[in-house]
Amino acid sequence: MLKLRDVKAGYGKSEVLQGVTLDVNVGEVVTLVGANGAGKTTTLKTLCGIVQARSGSIDFEGIQISSHEPHDIVELGITMIPEGRQLFPFLTVEDNLLMGAYKLGARKNHKERMERVLTIFPRVKERLAQLAGSLSGGEQQMVAIARGMMAEPRLLVFDEPSLGLSPLLVEQMFEVIRTVANKGTTVLLVEQNVFHTLQIADRGYVLENGAVTLTGTGKELLENPHVRRAYLGH
Repeated sequence: MLKLRDVKAGYGKSEVLQGVTLDVNVGEVVTLVGANGAGKTTTLKTLCGIVQARSGSIDFEGIQISSHEPHDIVELGITMIPEGRQLFPFLTVEDNLLMGAYKLGARKNHKERMERVLTIFPRVKERLAQLAGSLSGGEQQMVAIARGMMAEPRLLVFDEPSLGLSPLLVEQMFEVIRTVANKGTTVLLVEQNVFHTLQIADRGYVLENGAVTLTGTGKELLENPHVRRAYLGH
């Protein structure tokens, strides 16, 4: 579904990505693991067109998207759930969800899509009439994911979904992500909680200093001595 080949990108004179190469296959949960500053979020932003790739190629379902604008990338089927949720706090939960269905393909059947999304998020259904800014952190994250799914993405990209959540809500968050994947949406995930993310990931890539240094299944990376020492404290 997704191929990044030797992608370099950065900000101003700083080059953050030193040549990232990775693949995401249809139906997978793939995670990017690495320390702060390794280039994980920059990889996601470059994929989504927020940061322009300086060289290399990004192929999504046979289409080269490295020079596409963000709204065009959304239309093609990639939706990002950004770090910090970034909801519209003074709109209701329902209106936030409808904002997720702004792309042409999703507008036509937004009512049916809303029904399907709310079956995955019963707590969100209970909060439809509330202002998004009045919800708890965990509820806001659920709304952010539900809003992303309203765009009918083929690939759903998560940037630090458990950030700021309690341990119990972190467990629930990963259950939701696995449920989303089981319902047919491919997932690319950046997450600080390395143990949990590798448990649910089909495959993972370790990013260090803007380049991929290790790859394997989630289980293989969990058992890798370097990963255990650097990211799990073992």
